[in-house]
Amino acid sequence: MTRNEVCNLIRKIGIIPAVRVSSGADAHFAAEAVTRAGIPIVEITMTVPGAVDLIAHLAKHDSTTVVGAGTVLDIDTAKRCLDAGAGFLTAPECYRDVLEFAVKENVAALPGALTPTEVAAAWRAGADYVKVFPCMQVGGPKYIKAIHAALPQIPLIAAGGVDQQTASDFILAGATAIGVGTELVPTQAIAQRQSDRIRELALRFSEAVKRARDRLQADGNVTVGQRFKDTDKCET
Repeated sequence: MTRNEVCNLIRKIGIIPAVRVSSGADAHFAAEAVTRAGIPIVEITMTVPGAVDLIAHLAKHDSTTVVGAGTVLDIDTAKRCLDAGAGFLTAPECYRDVLEFAVKENVAALPGALTPTEVAAAWRAGADYVKVFPCMQVGGPKYIKAIHAALPQIPLIAAGGVDQQTASDFILAGATAIGVGTELVPTQAIAQRQSDRIRELALRFSEAVKRARDRLQADGNVTVGQRFKDTDKCET
């Protein structure tokens, strides 16, 4: 997919499942369970053993799913991930050289940030979305609402502590999407290969996002349906 196709899919789905486990086999199972559950986006973090090879495998065998690379901390790793077929690059914070590399290579960039200054700086440097992390620990939906009110032009991804109970709240607060880890792909469900459990969780999170967006749509406060041309930046 092109950069803008990836951005539009993230906006459409509104959920980025993050797979951070201790083995490649577990990560493979988790990624496939999520995509089969109807969320065609998955982030494989570089902390997973053999992460780059897994990204390559997933990207090769399922062209309808966007496979992103998480915890990308340097350009060398970013290059290997792009060569493997990663559709986006993200990290807990904004590494300026990695962000500039992503922009140069025309791949979706989702750097992490926390403060308003960091969020604005990442956006000015070319980010397509800015991942506010860890958002729950600094105020949760109220914090996202404050950031969104001050910087409404910047599409935010709320990540860090998002669960079933707060998913809708983050969307209502102004997040374009949510990043979810073990609340969507629990360690126990992965270890016991409980694909049905992951599917049920995926449906619950998807419904939470839809419910919040429907409410925003009714209030006239949502633009998630907007699409972008190849020359556009992914903006709200």
